[in-house]
Amino acid sequence: MDLLSIYLLNLIVTIGMFIVLIFRAWIELKNYRLMWKELEWRQTYRVVGRILKAEKELFTKVEGGEELYRLLCEMFKVNQE
Repeated sequence: MDLLSIYLLNLIVTIGMFIVLIFRAWIELKNYRLMWKELEWRQTYRVVGRILKAEKELFTKVEGGEELYRLLCEMFKVNQE
């Protein structure tokens, strides 16, 4: 093998590694975005859960409020005590 073929082989391997690195970074970015959305939803569930628990009396005073309260608690995964 002469020096030019070794250089070309090295260049091909380096480009291949760079492509794999970019692909892995793209996958990690997708996973990061997915986790970030999940964290935002969990925060929303916590906030809505606190509001629902604090305003339970408001729901019970309205006709059909008990059912609405129960449905909202199910929808936002609030633990009823």
